[in-house]
Amino acid sequence: MRIRNLIGGILYLKNEQMKSDQELVGQANAEEGKYQQVVDQAAEQEDGSETEQIYQIFDKVFKKLITLSIKAVVNLINGLFGTDYPLDSEVTYNWTEFEDDRLRRILADTILTINGTHSYHLEAQMEKDNSIVFRVFDYGFHHASRTRVMDAEQGKYVLRFPEPVIIYLYYEGNVPDYYTLTLEKNDGTLMCEYKVPVVKLPEISVEELNARKMVVLLPFHVLKCRRLIKKGAITDASELKRIVENDIIGNINRNVELGNIEQEDAFKLKRYLKSLCRYLGKHHKELEAMRDMTDESFMTDADIICETYEKKLAEKDEKLAEKNEELADTYEKLAEKDKKLVKKEEQMAKQSAMIEQLQQQIEQLKKQQA
Repeated sequence: MRIRNLIGGILYLKNEQMKSDQELVGQANAEEGKYQQVVDQAAEQEDGSETEQIYQIFDKVFKKLITLSIKAVVNLINGLFGTDYPLDSEVTYNWTEFEDDRLRRILADTILTINGTHSYHLEAQMEKDNSIVFRVFDYGFHHASRTRVMDAEQGKYVLRFPEPVIIYLYYEGNVPDYYTLTLEKNDGTLMCEYKVPVVKLPEISVEELNARKMVVLLPFHVLKCRRLIKKGAITDASELKRIVENDIIGNINRNVELGNIEQEDAFKLKRYLKSLCRYLGKHHKELEAMRDMTDESFMTDADIICETYEKKLAEKDEKLAEKNEELADTYEKLAEKDKKLVKKEEQMAKQSAMIEQLQQQIEQLKKQQA
């Protein structure tokens, strides 16, 4: 019975390992589908102009990328605002919604709060917009209103705005280094100036992105290719391929090695980079080569998946081997006990036979005496 139970235990452990392997494969497939759908769904939308569709696609990707690991997001905040938050800081997302002129519910720009105290407002742009400072102020005001400080006894009333930044992922022409909104009274008396700094991503090199650890923004570096082609700095597909494989994918891998992002972050960055390349190659003739290069260039994604899950499987195999050793030791001990039990049972059988024989002899003596 004990041996049967041991065999059942071994079969149970092997069955659990097979279930775990299937779950890991399922997770990989789910991630693959989820990452690809985000941009594909946006690209299929037909309601609106091409400019609006482009904005929606890159806006969705931007919001996905700034929800990577805490480490990646904190590095981005430190790089954008010159702060020095620890990489294990608490990050809170203050998502809000509003309705646009066409009564569609849209996520407002991202406001992050670090360690429950300091908030930062990230606004991503794809083209020059001189009215953007009004929108940033509006979002900031609503956030400040929700977190207002009111101390009637001390006569203290405070609206604390998040620190804003406008990130131009791509633009043509000139954009300012700052947008300044002036708040005045009716008579023109100055109340205050609301300044919003501008980050011009096309003017930032990959080396600077690495130095500032703003790895989250690396996929948008493909937009720089469009500008370089228009200037004549890129003339063939091999140069596009070099930028994608070396400047972007290569630096994503290096940042994993440096510990600036997690391995899972790298997978997601490459997945969205692949989607952006496909979209740009489909909708912009000068970037058509990007559409064809993606399958070959992103073969490393499969390597990442295999490496991650093989490591998990190896750990499970190691634990299973330890369990098997323990079971083997237990089986050996039980086998020894079974041998002893067999000997005891034999001894008890002999003793029972002797007792029975003695009882028979006693009965015979009683009959003789009678």
